[in-house]
Amino acid sequence: MIVLNALYSGNLILEMIWVGQLGAASIAGVGIGGFVVLLVIAVKQGFGAGERALIARFIGAGDVASANHTLGQAFVISAIYGALITLIGIFLSGPILSLFSLSPDATAEGMLYLRMVLIGWFTEAFWMTSLSSMQASGDPVTAMKVAIFLRIANAALCPFLVLGWWIFPRLGVTGAGLTYVIATGLGMVITIWIFFTGRTRLKLTLKDIRPDPGFLWRILRIGIPASVMGVGKAFGDLILTGLMIPFGTMALAGHNLIARIESFVNMSAMGLGNGASVLVGQNLGVRQPDRASRSGWLALGLVEGFMIVCGTVLLIWSGNIISIFNVEPELLKLAVDFLRIAVAGYLGIAVINVMQVCISGSGDTLPPMIISMSMLWAIQLPLAFVLSRFSSLGVLGVRWAIVIGFALGAVAYLIYFRLGRWKRKKV
Repeated sequence: MIVLNALYSGNLILEMIWVGQLGAASIAGVGIGGFVVLLVIAVKQGFGAGERALIARFIGAGDVASANHTLGQAFVISAIYGALITLIGIFLSGPILSLFSLSPDATAEGMLYLRMVLIGWFTEAFWMTSLSSMQASGDPVTAMKVAIFLRIANAALCPFLVLGWWIFPRLGVTGAGLTYVIATGLGMVITIWIFFTGRTRLKLTLKDIRPDPGFLWRILRIGIPASVMGVGKAFGDLILTGLMIPFGTMALAGHNLIARIESFVNMSAMGLGNGASVLVGQNLGVRQPDRASRSGWLALGLVEGFMIVCGTVLLIWSGNIISIFNVEPELLKLAVDFLRIAVAGYLGIAVINVMQVCISGSGDTLPPMIISMSMLWAIQLPLAFVLSRFSSLGVLGVRWAIVIGFALGAVAYLIYFRLGRWKRKKV
């Protein structure tokens, strides 16, 4: 799971490196488009929380037939959601980007990228479902093997389509979006073939993908709070990004660069958290709640160590890392400041990443929603507005508000996980 998440985040970073060659406007536009895509992903990940919790419980209890049926119904949800997002991409990409009051060139770049990704998002919906289902069943290795092939293909193709290398046309940011869609499309085809041929722990039949309203609701009942949490977080992140816009294109571009770097650190660390969440679900399925709890605490210790190492590297070589993306002096200086502030929140992020997925892995998705929404909307957003507008910190106030929110959210998650009420959740 660590390798799989690192590959995904690594692709995002490589994408931004090539987009960075197009200029600050392209970085800003693709960054905003990327935040909108994260909103779309957040809803799907919420539905995935229900599917993961049920599959892990069924596998732990030895009920493979019900796990297979859960996978089939998860694909039904993916098909409906993927079709909806494709329609939004065709008709609403421009209006969505126009809401952010970006500079005209950044808006144009963002719209091209967003439209391409959303039109092809049907493939991403199935790819995400396949990955999470394999992981929840206890077979993350197969998912990793497919991901390695896809991410290598993605990384190799991206500069050719973005910059027009060799015989390929120079598609700019559209090329970055097209590369993303091609990779997820391959992932969808390969993993569906794996499921129907039984080359993993789960095996699909046509009967499993026949809509079952009762079972669909069982998945959604767990997944809806997680989706609300994801949507709230994504919208909050968009507002935080919006607070950067009055400070200019360089501030927005710097914020977007840090988001890509943090995604690599966080997604890699979340591999351990996701592994623990599978163990939580499977151990609860076999009625071993204490072992489920130990999985969470062990994962937290490992992730904290990982974050300390990453934070140290980023502090020492912050300038070198930012210069990989862009060397414009104003952008370089601002992004380095942003990165150093971000590192101060890494220990809190580790707690949130691990505890959130472990609690959700038990099927108890309402408390994480409440904690995360409170952290973002009651602490980070108001504080970011006050510090950036009414203190000497200026644009740095947004970044410090994010760090403070992470610290308080981490405390809340630790308390709830320690109480252990999630162990008694019925799914």
